[in-house]
Amino acid sequence: MKIEVLTLFPNMFACLNESVIGRALENEKFTLNVTDIREYSTDKHKKCDDYPFGGGSGMVMTPQPIFDAIAAVDPNRDCKRIFLSPKGKTLSQPLVEQLSSEENLLFLCGHYEGVDQRVIDSEIDLELSIGDYVLTGGELACMVAIDAIARYIDGVLGSSESTNEESFSNGLLEYPQYTRPQNFRGMTVPEVLLSGNHGEIDKWRYNEQIRITKEKRPDLLEEK
Repeated sequence: MKIEVLTLFPNMFACLNESVIGRALENEKFTLNVTDIREYSTDKHKKCDDYPFGGGSGMVMTPQPIFDAIAAVDPNRDCKRIFLSPKGKTLSQPLVEQLSSEENLLFLCGHYEGVDQRVIDSEIDLELSIGDYVLTGGELACMVAIDAIARYIDGVLGSSESTNEESFSNGLLEYPQYTRPQNFRGMTVPEVLLSGNHGEIDKWRYNEQIRITKEKRPDLLEEK
């Protein structure tokens, strides 16, 4: 998979070079290209924002640099183009899996009060939100989306089963996890996990998923 990112703040994406995603990039499991929109501004001061028509607070990103940046990195419209926005479709596990099947993705990160609507109407395939709250820009939301999607790319995680036994993989939250030592400060691991009886372990884990989902996210049970 090839991922293109358009942003006014490319240095923010340095954190993706760490941990699991960083190793995947290093091993070329997917590619990530981050482009500074400001480089495409024709303004002599490289200005990329202006006051909104009709008045109002804040500034709006102007269309020219964005249009030209998109044309430069995706001239043949090979990418599914995504704009990070609180008005967008909420990111969910099914949507993550769907997006992970795309060969090419382009993320546009807005900033300030947003981007000129003509960019969205003409160039964007999907508006995407990571939750019902507002951030200072789309960069953090973009990194969340990339992290979630990349986990489904072959070879990114150590085991292909890692995405099959986690929260939301079957519509439920994940069961509790334990590791050594068996007894830590008087807190012990459930005996069933030490039994070696995989049938009983699977049954315990499923029951724990139901219990935890009912306690923390009962809305997920209502959807089943």
